[in-house]
Amino acid sequence: MTATPLRSLTALAAAIVLAGCASTTAQENLTYDFGPSAPVSQQALPAAPTSMPALVVMDATGPAALENERMYYRLAYADALQARTYANSRWSSNPLQMVTQRFKTRLAQSGMKVLTATDASVGVPILRVEVDDFVQAFTGVNQSEGQIVLRASLFNDHRLIDQRTFMRSTPAAAADAPGGAHALASSTDAVAADILAWLATLDTRKR
Repeated sequence: MTATPLRSLTALAAAIVLAGCASTTAQENLTYDFGPSAPVSQQALPAAPTSMPALVVMDATGPAALENERMYYRLAYADALQARTYANSRWSSNPLQMVTQRFKTRLAQSGMKVLTATDASVGVPILRVEVDDFVQAFTGVNQSEGQIVLRASLFNDHRLIDQRTFMRSTPAAAADAPGGAHALASSTDAVAADILAWLATLDTRKR
């Protein structure tokens, strides 16, 4: 009989523990979000671009897997193609909604007037965001990071001004759902700051 590789056994054990399936006793369902949207320092968050005092922020879009409250993780060191979920941990709302709200909050904190698609906003630039990945990725049994990858597109009067891909990864303090939640919150805030810095470089004036 061929022995099972140690790597496979380690990955399987980690998946069982992470998913919360190791115990037969009922476990409390825990809910996570990005935490309080406390103001951040100007050193951490760029100021709103003077050439863009207002911005319409559309709801973020993304894969169907991000349209529910499940918390996903991947064992990148074992099988990066398999998305797994925590059994007893959930987001308070789906990640696309959470990312949209966090971006709106950070943009407003920078001094920008944030509008929605239903507001009277003729001539106001429009920001569209498409999230490609939002996951806690384990690079080892006890090492993980919160990863977010997205594309941001800026339009003005139906004209594409620019598009850029943003990616941020933050090491998790713990190899579990709380660690992943904190890491993904930090990565999302970092992307918000990156988007602000990017917007400051764009010219939305009509030509």
